[in-house]
Amino acid sequence: MKLNKEYWQDRYEARKTGWDMGMVSPPLAAYIDQLGDKDLNILLPGAGMGYEAVYLAESGFDSFTVLDIAPYPLESLKERLPSSFPTENLVEVDFFDFEARPFDLVLEHTFFCALPPQLRPQYVLKMNALLRPGGKLAGLLFDFPLTSDGPPFGGSMEEYEQLFTPYFHIRALERATNSIPPRQGSELFFIFEKK
Repeated sequence: MKLNKEYWQDRYEARKTGWDMGMVSPPLAAYIDQLGDKDLNILLPGAGMGYEAVYLAESGFDSFTVLDIAPYPLESLKERLPSSFPTENLVEVDFFDFEARPFDLVLEHTFFCALPPQLRPQYVLKMNALLRPGGKLAGLLFDFPLTSDGPPFGGSMEEYEQLFTPYFHIRALERATNSIPPRQGSELFFIFEKK
């Protein structure tokens, strides 16, 4: 199975999107709510239908960039964001090919766990490159045994610590307490700060 642009576009068009909650993730909404600086330059990679992007806009943030490899979710997002939002900040691209100025914050909503596990070291390096010194990577990772059946692919707190510690300070890595019921006990909320 190739998890490429065609794969994801086909999943969206066929409405095979079991991961789609239809709303902003409660742990991410709570994190966004406590961000004081509305001028943060934020990246949302592999954002899917972009509920977090809409929530950012509704919360007064306007300096964010949304990435997805498939055009379907980005086209949908254009209709749900304010008309003043710059469409050039909705970028159809493979995450690993994306180049941009350093970001202050990257919001991760299980994009990491949708990638083939062999790409995880590259993900860590790419995130390190996309963040300014002291920038933060924050969000949700799945916590269930790593499997070849996916996406999503699982992972563990121990694996994440081992992968990210060489490049990031672990500021938080803990069980999410406000996940939606189907995800209770299987999400880890994290904040990693670039070294």
